[in-house]
Amino acid sequence: MKNKYIDLIQQTFDFPISEFDLDDNGHLYFHDIPLMELIKQYGTPLKFTYLPKISENIKRARSMFNVAIAKADYKGKYYYCYCTKSNHFQHTLDEVLKNDVHIETSSAFDINIIETLEEQGKLTKDHFVVCNGFKKENYIENIAGLINNGWNNVIPVCDNQREISLLQSFTDKEFKCGIRIAAEEEPKFEFYTSRLGIGYKDILPFYRSHIKNNKQVKLKMLHFFINTGIYDTAYYWNELHKCLRVYIELRKECPELDTLNIGGGFPIKNSLNFQYDYDYMATEIVSQIKQVCEENNIPEPDIFTEFGSYTVGEAGGAIFSVLDQKAQNDREKWNMIDSSFMTQLPDAWAINKKFIMLPINRWNEEYERVLLGGITCDSDDYYNSEQHVNAIYLPQFEKEDPLYIGFFHTGAYQESIGGYGGIQHCLTPAPKHVIIDRDENGDYFFKMFSKEQSYKSMLKTLGYF
Repeated sequence: MKNKYIDLIQQTFDFPISEFDLDDNGHLYFHDIPLMELIKQYGTPLKFTYLPKISENIKRARSMFNVAIAKADYKGKYYYCYCTKSNHFQHTLDEVLKNDVHIETSSAFDINIIETLEEQGKLTKDHFVVCNGFKKENYIENIAGLINNGWNNVIPVCDNQREISLLQSFTDKEFKCGIRIAAEEEPKFEFYTSRLGIGYKDILPFYRSHIKNNKQVKLKMLHFFINTGIYDTAYYWNELHKCLRVYIELRKECPELDTLNIGGGFPIKNSLNFQYDYDYMATEIVSQIKQVCEENNIPEPDIFTEFGSYTVGEAGGAIFSVLDQKAQNDREKWNMIDSSFMTQLPDAWAINKKFIMLPINRWNEEYERVLLGGITCDSDDYYNSEQHVNAIYLPQFEKEDPLYIGFFHTGAYQESIGGYGGIQHCLTPAPKHVIIDRDENGDYFFKMFSKEQSYKSMLKTLGYF
């Protein structure tokens, strides 16, 4: 009878796959990294970042778009920007910038990071810095500071019609700018139009009144982003074509406009049966832009993307121990972990996001259906289903043989949303964080980035000393 956990997985998925494999003891490997070795060295709970995956995804996306451009004989170039808000940590930016990519920002403090990276020799003033978001005065002032200090390719993207005049109050130098389109949201949304950007019908009048005759400003970029991501749906293609119509109309009046920014939105794996044709989507985006431009006798624009989650999401993971099992009735078994879903995987709680969840050990043992509970005293601190099925199955709990579970592809947003280094629900400490990298011979190594949060740091934040 096939009732072991490995049997369940192999009956449900094609396993092993490129990222995940097992050794003979039923222990999980992630990109050929023995995770039990990581646990033995550092214990749980812990988070990790596997840096080589970041470079791998950047190179993959760049290759896909460049191949699509070559196939279509597309005249514009492709530029990869990293969306910093996905993960601001220095080790992340260091890995990103090994690949000569450009940067997209969303806040005033992002600019301070940009300046620090330039001082360290990791960025140059010729890199593109695309400045998005609704801009408070300190953000505007910091952008102007870059312009005043000789950054040649800073592109503040106008989120509203007041930002041009605000920028001009902080700099008398010429600068490039972009305009963000306020895209229409999917019908299931509670509102019709994104709060970000300028409405379709207002963009051309805004250009004419604020930019066209303004000798200090040149419009370089039209920015387009769909909140639900880049998917092969009628909704996405319809919005892309609406954006292209705006681009065509603007380009007829603005010869300096030469760039279309399609934002981010490439999805990442949230299940072992995840399927997405990245090559097809890149090819189709490039070909549709080319087709519309040719039909209107308009030069093909350079294409910018701002991939954030796609860049860093699949590099991250979190590992927990199952502390105990509580049978609350005759059907529900609660496996209690040694941390909190609300604080360490906040998207799982806030927006019901699913991550790939797998046990680290005991794959050769029988399984059972369980619920996963966090350690806080909050009824919402739980994880109860996987992307592919409305249930969680794990090797059977045994008090004397600890079970470890991993959540994978958690590298985007979780630390910033969870408030890294601050106070978290029920004073649950932030776990230790380990960086995994490879040396010049390809051998992996571990490096501690941060220890588990201490009670002293919490009390200091709370004002006790």
